[in-house]
Amino acid sequence: MEYLKKLSRFVIPYKRFGILNIICNIFYALFSTLAMVSLMPMINVLFGETEKVFVKPEYQGFKHIKSYAENSLNYLITSTTDTYGPQRALLYMIFLIIGLFLLKNIFNYLALYFITFLRNGVLKDIRNEIYDRVLHLPISYYSEKKKGDIIARISNDVAEVKNSLLAILELIVKEPLTILFAIIAMFTISFKLTIFVFIFIPISGLIISRIGKSLKRKSANVQREQGIFLSTLEETLGGLKVIKGYNAEKRFNDKFQDSTNRFYHFSNILLNRQNLASPTSEFLGIATIAALLWYGGSMVLIDKTLSGGAFIGYMALAYQILTPAKAISKASYLVKAGNAAADRVLEILETKSPIADLPNASIKSSFDSDISINNISFKYEDDLVLKDFSLKVAKGKSVALVGQSGSGKSTIANLVTRFYDVNAGSITVDGQNIKDITKNSLRGLMGLVTQDSILFNDSIKNNVLLGKQDATDEEIIEALKIANAWEFVKNLPNGIETNIGDSGNKLSGGQKQRLSIARAVLKNPPIMILDEATSALDTESERLVQDALENMMKNRTSIVIAHRLSTIQNADTIVVMHKGEIAEQGTHNELIAKNGTYKKLVDMQSFE
Repeated sequence: MEYLKKLSRFVIPYKRFGILNIICNIFYALFSTLAMVSLMPMINVLFGETEKVFVKPEYQGFKHIKSYAENSLNYLITSTTDTYGPQRALLYMIFLIIGLFLLKNIFNYLALYFITFLRNGVLKDIRNEIYDRVLHLPISYYSEKKKGDIIARISNDVAEVKNSLLAILELIVKEPLTILFAIIAMFTISFKLTIFVFIFIPISGLIISRIGKSLKRKSANVQREQGIFLSTLEETLGGLKVIKGYNAEKRFNDKFQDSTNRFYHFSNILLNRQNLASPTSEFLGIATIAALLWYGGSMVLIDKTLSGGAFIGYMALAYQILTPAKAISKASYLVKAGNAAADRVLEILETKSPIADLPNASIKSSFDSDISINNISFKYEDDLVLKDFSLKVAKGKSVALVGQSGSGKSTIANLVTRFYDVNAGSITVDGQNIKDITKNSLRGLMGLVTQDSILFNDSIKNNVLLGKQDATDEEIIEALKIANAWEFVKNLPNGIETNIGDSGNKLSGGQKQRLSIARAVLKNPPIMILDEATSALDTESERLVQDALENMMKNRTSIVIAHRLSTIQNADTIVVMHKGEIAEQGTHNELIAKNGTYKKLVDMQSFE
């Protein structure tokens, strides 16, 4: 029940539906028992065993409620039989039984009706919170996680929690109450026979609990494997060109089938163990009924201490206990499966972001002087990527970072935008540590164009609108013109309303990159960060994109991470990086004159 406590905050908004469900289940359990008890007077009428009562009984308090109810019913049957004959009395008993069964089923439906809102409401809210957490957890969290596993948690695992939540409510309210009312009625009919039944119940419970002991572990195996094959599917869809280009279909097919085979194996073990619950509990119940038939039958036939009608009513009550007992055993398995799913769901919900805003973090709405990187060191895992690195970028100036792969250029962009936090040192904007500024307002000052054009399966308009949610169509078109994108957008069938496909796959690389730039232009931030924005483009696309970048960078503070040195020759300062440290810095001409690392890089690219 521990995970239920942790998830209770999702239940509280829907507690009124839970309360209504409990009330309806109480009435369901009550009328279920009364419906079975009502079989007794009908059978007594059929076989002429009804005790004759000719005087209408008087109510003498709750203490004598049982005898009052029996005498009142017997009086009704006696008077009806004497006046209209036994057939009319039998008809009344049939109407009574039908009415009780109708009420039982009405309350059963209402209980399910109300619980539906609770279950689906909890499902919706948990999924919404997980998605919100997925958006707000730092990028570093996902470097160790498979995307498919996250998808499995937000879809399948949350649904499993929802199912186990209903199972818990059945375990707590509906089925136990049905059993309780039935047992009370059974004690009322025959104390001795009910004590005899209770000898068998602990034995049945012990056997059922042994079956369900390992279900949580088996369920966790199934859910983990589901995450693995969904990850494989997600990777396959994202890398189809590479898979086909390298004729690697068989390798990925084998990898996927290995996972689904393991899923098949684990699922079979889990479901077969679950499926054992119902027949086991039913067999144990029938064994109890058989013992009842032998012992209770002797009370009717030999001892004459129990009437035939009472015995059949008692047997109906005893059999009625079987259905909720089976439901409880099945629900307990669902709860165990839900425990494993809840562990995986709670792992995301309870993960604290190491890059959360400080309680007193301030909102920064303007950029006035400079960005200062002060003696920072940083590592992703074990080895330092940046070592005691310092750099100052004045307002309105452009600084380009160049160097070989792995020298730490892109890491600077990740740290300035606070996708990661530095291990040592500090980064300040206008002298204020970025850790003391809300992430939202910090990133509001910055525009980001990356090497990979990250676009969404939506229209051009909605992709560009990410830069400024309330922009007009005219502002969007102006941004597209500055980014040299309008020339191809205006010729598309639906203009800016054209859908660009998954990840923008209906567009060329250069077109996608120009849309990314248009998005940044529309945002119009004072600081622009360009992370190898032209490295993946052909020469013609690079020229168009470079023109767009230069248009955008006019009078704007820029940090440019470049692979192609031809794109940054006009930068105010060029910083040459080597293994996380500054090797050289200066203007293009100054660095060429030094005849050092930068000159070698330029010569290599010129030769290429």
